[in-house]
Amino acid sequence: MDSRPSRFADRLGAEIVARKSATERKAGGLYLTPVEVADFIARQASTGTSEIRILDPAAGSGTLLCSVVERLVMPESAVRRVELTTYETDPDLQEALAAVLENLKRWAAEHQVEVAVRIEKKDFVLAHAGNLGSNGHLFDTQSNEPFDLAVANPPYFKISKDDPRAQAAMVVVHGQPNIYALFMAATAALLRKGGEFLFITPRSFASGPYFRLFREKFFANVRPVGVHVFGSRREAFGRDEVLQESMILRGIRDDGWQHSAERFELEISGSAGVADLSNATRRTLPLSDALTMASGDKVFRLPILPCEDAALRVVDSWTGSLHKYEMNISTGPVVPFRATEFLDKFVTPSEDYAPLIWMNHVLAMQVTFPIETRKPQYIRVSASEKSLLLPNRNYVLLRRFSAKEEARRLVAAPWLKSTFPGSLLGIENHLNYIYSMRGEMSEDETLGLAALLNTELLDTYFRVSSGNTQVSATELRAMPLPPRDVIVSIGQRVKRQTGGESLDEIVRDAIGAPR
Repeated sequence: MDSRPSRFADRLGAEIVARKSATERKAGGLYLTPVEVADFIARQASTGTSEIRILDPAAGSGTLLCSVVERLVMPESAVRRVELTTYETDPDLQEALAAVLENLKRWAAEHQVEVAVRIEKKDFVLAHAGNLGSNGHLFDTQSNEPFDLAVANPPYFKISKDDPRAQAAMVVVHGQPNIYALFMAATAALLRKGGEFLFITPRSFASGPYFRLFREKFFANVRPVGVHVFGSRREAFGRDEVLQESMILRGIRDDGWQHSAERFELEISGSAGVADLSNATRRTLPLSDALTMASGDKVFRLPILPCEDAALRVVDSWTGSLHKYEMNISTGPVVPFRATEFLDKFVTPSEDYAPLIWMNHVLAMQVTFPIETRKPQYIRVSASEKSLLLPNRNYVLLRRFSAKEEARRLVAAPWLKSTFPGSLLGIENHLNYIYSMRGEMSEDETLGLAALLNTELLDTYFRVSSGNTQVSATELRAMPLPPRDVIVSIGQRVKRQTGGESLDEIVRDAIGAPR
């Protein structure tokens, strides 16, 4: 049996998690770090000093900390003393953590390294909320005990805006934040200048409106040095149903780095999951290509492959947008469980009912209605009195959610009023719809925009720019578009499309991109 402390920690943690229900694990955001991932993170920690102070604000059973210390006691390391400060609120894990760290101390002593341990049994975010600044900077005060290294796999779950932790961190979040971002901010505040930051988190903080303020504050003080992206969330956390795309961020506490004249670089690597970590793809690019603090949205874009750079260059060169073309995007207004009184599964076609379009009606460039399903596919026109129905006009329908492993993140289809009779339409809440604010999109505009959104070009741009499996209406509003006449010409080509010509070929020809 492997005698490494990290393996012991992993076994204890797995036993505790196995005794908890799925509801308990989800409520606590409890996804323990696999040893292989912990080892991968640990290999990125610096080992050049004789003493090092390490913080883990969400220690769990201690697997990640053990892997880091194992790395620090290797023969080539200069480390001789390690001070560990840990936080854990789960009583079951607290007990396991104490046993794990005592075992770690004994193991390290055998390798001539002294390990000192402090376990804090309290909420980390609330304990350090005072370090989150309110004057435009992330950190008002320097910690009294600055750490050299912070490592963590923080919990992942949303908290309400009234939660004391959200209230304490209003300078970096708004609305209903995900708890992991608060851990990131409060942890970074405790690093010394030049201290290292190593976190495995969802990728969702890298883009989108909910995390824009966080990115502005966090990246003003933490300079990204390296990122690893897991292509499959299920393969990164094999024991758990992790629904977020995961990434590992390595950063340096470097206040005001974006004002420096120095050109910084970012290393980006990627793997499907744990099994191929040793064969991860790697590349280095200018940090400014991934993160531009001067931009309004401050999106942290992560092109893993050089071929993705071309998609970014093409789309970034466009100057159009939905707003410029007097178009907008909204979410379908029908929330089924709130509208049950209006919904029907089987009806005799009449003026009393309108189609209700669900996500599974929408495929790339095709709306199939009706389909074989248990869901109600019709909605009473009386629902229009509650603003649940839309006029039957030309729209582009987009799925709001996708599975990470699906070939395409963007799935769009044209809804042409000429194809579907009736004056009203119901769109379910898992769909977004694009519409004209000046009356109605022409069929050519509708077909052209839908075709553009279904191309590899736009899908690549969206994936590189967004780690969310949710297709945000806000992000689509901000997405650059080619000139309107190009969109119209794409729609006209789609109408004449033959079986041998793909959407990607049509769009490449229309925008003048090389094949």
